[in-house]
Amino acid sequence: MNILCIKRFAVASALFAMSFAASAQKYPDGIIDKTVAVVGNEMIMISQLEEEVQMMRAYGMMSDRTGRCEILEQMMSAKLFLMQARLDSIAVNADMVEGELRNRIDMLRSNYGGDEEVEKQFGKPIYKLRQEWREAIQDQTLQQQMQSEIANKIPELTPYDVEKYLESVEPEDLPVVPVMYQLSQICIYPDREAADIAVKERLLAIRERIINGEKFSTLARIYSQDPGSARKGGELGMASKSIFWPAFSDAAMSLKPGIVSQIVETPDGFHLIEVLDKKGDMFNARHILLKPEYTSEDRENGFRVLDSLKTELANGAVTFALAARFYSEDPATRTNGGQMADPNTGSSYFEIDQLKPQDYAAIKELKEGEISEPFQSLDNEGRSGNTVYKIIKVDKILPAHPATFASDYALLMKAAKEKMQMDAISKFIDSKIKSTYIVIDPLFKDCVFEREGWYEKIRK
Repeated sequence: MNILCIKRFAVASALFAMSFAASAQKYPDGIIDKTVAVVGNEMIMISQLEEEVQMMRAYGMMSDRTGRCEILEQMMSAKLFLMQARLDSIAVNADMVEGELRNRIDMLRSNYGGDEEVEKQFGKPIYKLRQEWREAIQDQTLQQQMQSEIANKIPELTPYDVEKYLESVEPEDLPVVPVMYQLSQICIYPDREAADIAVKERLLAIRERIINGEKFSTLARIYSQDPGSARKGGELGMASKSIFWPAFSDAAMSLKPGIVSQIVETPDGFHLIEVLDKKGDMFNARHILLKPEYTSEDRENGFRVLDSLKTELANGAVTFALAARFYSEDPATRTNGGQMADPNTGSSYFEIDQLKPQDYAAIKELKEGEISEPFQSLDNEGRSGNTVYKIIKVDKILPAHPATFASDYALLMKAAKEKMQMDAISKFIDSKIKSTYIVIDPLFKDCVFEREGWYEKIRK
């Protein structure tokens, strides 16, 4: 769904080891449900494998015969980790399990349009699916924790270990450090208060037209700035309230069908909402979204200030850091003399794809020490960011290069440790395949498995 008012939430991998009881149903290829693999005291049914495929499709991924082979191998490997986790009495994080279960249910309910459709797709009532998926997520959590324990047993690396890693890797396989930029900025914001008032006045006028008899759906197609729903008359479809911004879902859940809301503000902008239907904690609503817009006068005023500052900087009347502290309106950078930092990592160096497109377009031709022309960009607030006018100084450019011991030790140490961790996990799987009772149905004899050990376990 391309809906602006839906908030982001983490979507877990589609490849869960599902606990799905065997039943006498048939699958697309005519095969009746049966056990296709035994790993220790754990069984994998065709029904489980097919549900994995169905879950992948629900997440927008397709799977063919080759995909089923890959999934089966992943499921069998997961069983090995699960068995070891139980032997080691690893405890499950219950809160994490319930949170993931809630996300999964909400995603499916929203994708399929409600509980009834989910039940139809999976052939079971929601309460039963919750029970099975909770067990499956618990198993997956144990598997992940077991992998982490194996990886965490790798000792801290020394410079000697990093040197040995460098010797073992072909030059062309070394990590490549991309072009990195260190940047400072001075930001000027347009008059947000005036823009908010203007957009609210527009929405009030639209609301008045709806109350006077014009169709909400028609006005949504004309005016809404949510492209995903505007073409459908503003309709969002039946979805869980948890996937929307709280202010949006609270307003929608409080409305009676057919009643138009007052103006609702979210990080995406300002909305009018009309609820069409409600079922439990799900609803289907129409909305009209308008965002604050700024005039050419706002832009000219911002650019005028920035032009003046750039002239002062060129004349040496003031340093960029001092100008940023006095004139920049961005609270995140002004106290640091305008120096930008990645909000996720705190690093002061940016790769090209970490920069906003507008920012990179403004500085891509600049050399170290040069300052951009004033331009319009976005800040890091909310999901889509707020309009801001800025100039950027290129403090430093680190050219792309293969990682070296002298200049990129931390990166090489991370790469070396990750390789050692992956090797440890791989050795664990290979060892467990040899020592564990495993039987694979000959139905999968033509599969191309990543690990040779599985072939010895195919029933003749």
